[in-house]
Amino acid sequence: MSTFERSANRIGAPWQRTAEGANLLGPDGSLGVTIFEEITTLANSVGAINLGQGFPDEDGPLSIREAARAAITAGANQYAPGKGILELRTAVARHQNRFYGLQPDPETEVIITTGATEAIAATLLALTGPGDEVLTFEPFYDSYGAVIGLSGATHTTAPLLAPDFQPDLAALEAAFTGRTKVVLINNPHNPTGAVFPREVLARVVELAARHDAVIVTDEVYEHLTFGVQHIPLATLPGAAERTLTISSAGKTFSLTGWKIGWLSGPAELVAAVRTVKQFLSYSSGSPFQLAIAGGLDLGDEFYEGIATTLERKRDILSSGLRAAGLEVLPSRGTYFINVDTSSLGITDATALARQLPSLVGVAAIPVPVFCHPEGAERTRSLLRFAFCKKEEVLQEAAGRLAALQGKLQGKLQGH
Repeated sequence: MSTFERSANRIGAPWQRTAEGANLLGPDGSLGVTIFEEITTLANSVGAINLGQGFPDEDGPLSIREAARAAITAGANQYAPGKGILELRTAVARHQNRFYGLQPDPETEVIITTGATEAIAATLLALTGPGDEVLTFEPFYDSYGAVIGLSGATHTTAPLLAPDFQPDLAALEAAFTGRTKVVLINNPHNPTGAVFPREVLARVVELAARHDAVIVTDEVYEHLTFGVQHIPLATLPGAAERTLTISSAGKTFSLTGWKIGWLSGPAELVAAVRTVKQFLSYSSGSPFQLAIAGGLDLGDEFYEGIATTLERKRDILSSGLRAAGLEVLPSRGTYFINVDTSSLGITDATALARQLPSLVGVAAIPVPVFCHPEGAERTRSLLRFAFCKKEEVLQEAAGRLAALQGKLQGKLQGH
């Protein structure tokens, strides 16, 4: 057996329990493709509008892009310090204070990462290992399960329940055990669009303290909420001393390709993460770091405007989904909205996702791929759509989706 095969065997089992991992290995153990790649390929093959993957089709503010060009011209093209350029660490600290009243020390309590994904990976690899448990809500963002598997820890979950995708607090308490080392919370939440209220976050803090667990909170959609307030978990009583907060520039500024993220929290936890992070990317994006440092100081009108614009896009897509006869579930934040296909008599959203590109020329992602098997059954009829696209694209997608019922009926009659 080759080294590659031994490695694949070692990581295959944990990855198969993750969201994308459900499609990672074929029935014979060979490497397969993820559902994301499969749906994108289907969309491309028929020219469908791809609302499966969550990235904008419009660039972020011109002032930030011009700042990056200026930084490149000025020679900021070599390695940044391992913990990030001081200007950006200071800007992150200023941002946390401006919006939330938090005051992390940019020297010891902030590090810059290659996107939030690296921050999450470095954190879990630093803090967990075999015998530990990492607790997340379910559905969960796909990279969580993969990195937990790579760390050797066990991935446990507490379900988010449709239609509002809030947790049952008794089930959340039952999910904690004496082995819970980290509780990883994504708020606002991908893929459900939920935003967790204070009482849910306070219960997380209480349970984490009881079990002496570290809280890791992924807040990349912090400025993208609709009609509800985002509450950073680190601001709750008793949370700051055990909480690592992660965010990034990608979602806030529609610059996902720059991969500039950050992490803040207690110095001893940040130092542990930095120890691992230096052996991952070490550092990245020097000119982009400088540009984002200025971007974080944009005025309130920018931060208010991005949420208002995105909420309007959500509503455009929602109208087409409702016209299609789908039950539209609440989305109070993020880029995403979910529908229940059972309103059309369809209980297998994954099968429908594979047909949508050819049926109506729109692509979406089935929610079960963000779950373990039990959760996949619970979310079997749910589809996730991304609305972070140009308004004219969403108008076209809404029009196409409105024809879905007729196309489905025609297909049934054809059989």
